[in-house]
Amino acid sequence: MTGNGSDRARFGPFEVDLHTHELWKFGTRMRLVGQPFEILAFLLSRPGELVTREELRTRLWPADTFVDFNHGLNAAMNKLREALSDSAESPRYIETLPRRGYRFIAKVEWLEAKPAGLPTAPPDPAPFLPDPSRQAQVDVAFDAPPNPAFEETPIRRGVPLYLMGAGVLFTLLLTAALISRSVSGYRTDRATPPMLECTRPLMSIPNTNAPAFSPDGNSVAFYRQHSAAGEGGIYVTAVGSNQSVQLTSNDDDCCPVWSPDGRWIAFSRVHNHEYSIHLVPADGGGERKLRAKILSTQSGSFKLISSERTFNTEGVIPRRGEIDWSPDGKSIAFPGPDGIYLLALDSPDIHRITEAPPLSEDWGPNFSPDGRQVLFVRNRQVDLSNEIRSVSATGGDWTHIFSEPGRIVCPPRWSFDGKSVIFSSNRTGHPALWRAALGAPDSAVQVSEAGSPAWDPAVSRRGYRFAYEHLLRSLSIWQMNLADAGVKHPYLVVSSTSDTDQGPAPQFSPDGQKLAYMSDRSGTMEIWISNRDGSSPFQLTAVGGTGTPRWSPDSQALVFDVNTPHGSKIVSMNLHGGAPQVLTPDAFDNVCPSWSRNVKWIYFASLRSGDWQVWKMPSYGGTPVQVTQHGGHAALESLDGKFVYYAKNADAEPEIWRVPVSGGEEKPLPLVRPGTWASWQMVEGGILFVGPSLGHQAVLSLYDLAKDRTSTLAVLERTPFWLGATRDGKTVAFDQPGREQDQAMLVENFK
Repeated sequence: MTGNGSDRARFGPFEVDLHTHELWKFGTRMRLVGQPFEILAFLLSRPGELVTREELRTRLWPADTFVDFNHGLNAAMNKLREALSDSAESPRYIETLPRRGYRFIAKVEWLEAKPAGLPTAPPDPAPFLPDPSRQAQVDVAFDAPPNPAFEETPIRRGVPLYLMGAGVLFTLLLTAALISRSVSGYRTDRATPPMLECTRPLMSIPNTNAPAFSPDGNSVAFYRQHSAAGEGGIYVTAVGSNQSVQLTSNDDDCCPVWSPDGRWIAFSRVHNHEYSIHLVPADGGGERKLRAKILSTQSGSFKLISSERTFNTEGVIPRRGEIDWSPDGKSIAFPGPDGIYLLALDSPDIHRITEAPPLSEDWGPNFSPDGRQVLFVRNRQVDLSNEIRSVSATGGDWTHIFSEPGRIVCPPRWSFDGKSVIFSSNRTGHPALWRAALGAPDSAVQVSEAGSPAWDPAVSRRGYRFAYEHLLRSLSIWQMNLADAGVKHPYLVVSSTSDTDQGPAPQFSPDGQKLAYMSDRSGTMEIWISNRDGSSPFQLTAVGGTGTPRWSPDSQALVFDVNTPHGSKIVSMNLHGGAPQVLTPDAFDNVCPSWSRNVKWIYFASLRSGDWQVWKMPSYGGTPVQVTQHGGHAALESLDGKFVYYAKNADAEPEIWRVPVSGGEEKPLPLVRPGTWASWQMVEGGILFVGPSLGHQAVLSLYDLAKDRTSTLAVLERTPFWLGATRDGKTVAFDQPGREQDQAMLVENFK
């Protein structure tokens, strides 16, 4: 541990753990071991100070070690700089002081050993431990191999390590197939083209554009426009991370592309209707307009050198924003006023490789994987036709790929093997992705999901990842403070939780500090947890088909259901360690769980008797006991622990009934009629619910248990499926359809 009292440090896009000897970039684990890591640790322990070569020798090479010290230190330093994408000539992290040593020059932020606000020791997990006699049944019920996709997921910064461990255990126990939620009738199944079977959102950030893969395929650059002040510009994120680094803050930036060594990103900027090309370091730093030469070196890296030359002064100004960097790193292609041009980066040359005839335009250049050909689009203004062509990177005769009956809406892309072309066309009425083989251009087939607009294809040159943009019609979580005087105003707290009509099931923890909800932003429906206001979200589960989260009364655990091929299971999970517990290993459908106030029981709905009834079982698992006899679904116990309230069925606008906790007569509450079985919540003194009334408006009401009276609190735009509320009833959370927005999607195992 350092003198700062912490073993974890952050600088730029990197995070390092000096105790576990791990290094992450953009949340992705980097391989850095041995002496290069030891040098980094030593430099971080003394940021801004000179660390002499002799000090490094004493620390890394004991006196009885006989090696060529100078050669060994230089080799280790080169490996360290390579991992950090740093340069001795233009250092961002490690500065060389000739013949003396090195100095770490970047700002270092030391992180807390444990996330703030969480207990240093877990609470007594006894109420949630499984009955040992049932553990064998649990293991047999979920006998499945680990999920390879989850095994490759990098650790996300900011997520407690014990929760990550619990997630791993959860995956090992509950690796389930993608299954429909049969109980509630709120899922719509849509066919997915074979190419997009392993598809998930690239990140939770909305309104992204033009994704571009890094050379190794592990990071993606993109741009945002027309966002809130300061949020537009070029961004970079690691695949599998929900965090991003903003590189520029100009709404007029677009179309990022990577240098072949992954150190630089080139992009376009439009100002006063004129485009220019700029460069920015891929891990952050000052941007530069491309008015300087870039010399490529034998190692494949690039070095900026001072030059007064700028291609703009030669009269060749880009006409559009699309650009591409050649695989050999020697040139950048861009669309000029009358064709496609190559801007040489190791000489003062600008070379036109296509010549667009009058009333035509060439645009959208894209280098083939071997760099020999450049793909482009030719538009004709007379008949509005589009044609995809390729031309040699040295210019000359062009090759016809095919003519497109619709309008091509973005630059086409080569497949990673160069044997086909992927493009977006509106030939079916809206933008969709198509793929055409070079040998059979007339056999283009649609490869994006029917009915979902898609564009901006991006192909990893390593050939296993594919990204694109599509139009997201999502559900979002809104909140409303009922304690506010006068008109109540809802406000958005979590956007785009789901791009289906499932979720998000927002539920406040009883202590009012956290929010649990469902989201498929990671590709499958999972349980997520955030702060009460939606900030600092993290994914709790990684199994697929999870739903209906409910908190334990002490806010230390969650219970939820999971769809599996062997029936829906009830699962409890302690947030502070321990394996998740499958409480219903049988083959019946068991859904919608909730806790009793004394933490001894779990209520749930089940078909085990032939129709939907409310059951309960010990919170550690055990023999279920039937609670209702005349139908029941989605039960909640009153805060005083005297009654169990439940929806009569899973239909629209169900009746709400109650039965004493100790058993007895089942009675309806005529004044409580929510819109769905999930749009009501127990609070202090009553029941909050949303139901359609007043001319089909969505009315939020409070039923006072003591006065047997219902009062109207607010009117919502639409009736939500889910309603959550704080224990005191002063704040509610509910789902509403989000606005249409762009969302970057990632396809794994792309072929």
